[in-house]
Amino acid sequence: MHGLPPWARALLQQARVAHLGLTDDAGHPRVLPITFALTATAIASAVDDKPKRRPHAELARVRWLRANPQAAITVDHYDDDWTTLAWVQLLGEIMIADPADQPEAMQALQTKYAPYRKQAPRGPLLILRPERTLHWRAQP
Repeated sequence: MHGLPPWARALLQQARVAHLGLTDDAGHPRVLPITFALTATAIASAVDDKPKRRPHAELARVRWLRANPQAAITVDHYDDDWTTLAWVQLLGEIMIADPADQPEAMQALQTKYAPYRKQAPRGPLLILRPERTLHWRAQP
């Protein structure tokens, strides 16, 4: 992420939601909205305590990432003024981690999201250390 231009880093820092691209059990593409935060070297997302379809079961996204950790995280800015359009995409392998083992990631998530300050997510955490970054904006 060191090679990102300042506007792209700012977009990653300010955006409230990102989209996680991964493949499911059948190899089909999936895109899911996620909360996320930046650390010095990674982007982190948490499996939080919002109601899940199957309580106490491993989420499908975690199961899919265990089978194929290659993923993309995309953050974009949309506006009807198309001169302000922009996106950043981070690609690499996602590591599934225990929150206790990732204090920097937990701190970044709690700093960014008030609900995480009230109730820390039990996890797991999804940690992507980008192997490749792509970015685009309408303005040069």
